[in-house]
Amino acid sequence: MWRVLAAMVLGASGALAAAPPCAGDIEIGHANIMRVERNGVLVMTDGRALHLEGIRLPAAQDRAPQAIADEAFNALNTLAKGQVLEARAVYPKEDRYDRVRAQVFTPDGTWLQIEMLKRGLARVDTAPDRGECYSEFYDAERQARHAVLGLWALPEFAIRTPENVGADVGTFQVVMGWVKATGVNDGRVYLNFGADWRTDFTVTISQEDMKTFRHMGVDPLLYQGKLIIVRGIVQSLNGPEIEVGNPKQIELVQ
Repeated sequence: MWRVLAAMVLGASGALAAAPPCAGDIEIGHANIMRVERNGVLVMTDGRALHLEGIRLPAAQDRAPQAIADEAFNALNTLAKGQVLEARAVYPKEDRYDRVRAQVFTPDGTWLQIEMLKRGLARVDTAPDRGECYSEFYDAERQARHAVLGLWALPEFAIRTPENVGADVGTFQVVMGWVKATGVNDGRVYLNFGADWRTDFTVTISQEDMKTFRHMGVDPLLYQGKLIIVRGIVQSLNGPEIEVGNPKQIELVQ
């Protein structure tokens, strides 16, 4: 009997030791996963659901080939279905569908988000109101990208440039380019990547979201002349545009 109890303690402590402070406190210590949905949501046996905060699986809405979408789903399904997982969360803990926005760990300490990123089966997708563990996520994604693993081997997921992202309106993209100019108009900040703001790629930050930037001590106007990576849904407004609500959605390359 004592061996069984010891194994249980070691298993629990393994997951606890693997969880970095950025993941937050334990929200659900024993999340019994009944089903994994195609969008990456983990449904528990008691009906509650976990959203894997901070990552985005390849999906048809982003023009992902079915093969890579299936590969990502199957990998997550193998990692999570039928398992008892640990869910950690920081505020705000739930989304509009009442799903817990969690960092999720297996009993052996595997961090689901990091595992999917390292395999190249997900991309970092930082929410405007969160952004915990972003450095760990970007490091894991970068490893997979440099190794050309999973989705990073496909042209559909190649890093876009300001010149070619206009063909991707309506999809989630990762864009790298030099900020040519910055400015403010009616409280909204603009990062321009070309000579003509009416047609070239632009990153925008609303007046409301600028409060987050100021709170984090980040001045986006200082990105002028810098090479950055930005990610989000590409919209069309005076050329292709990505609206950013959180400094952690922007990576400074040089």
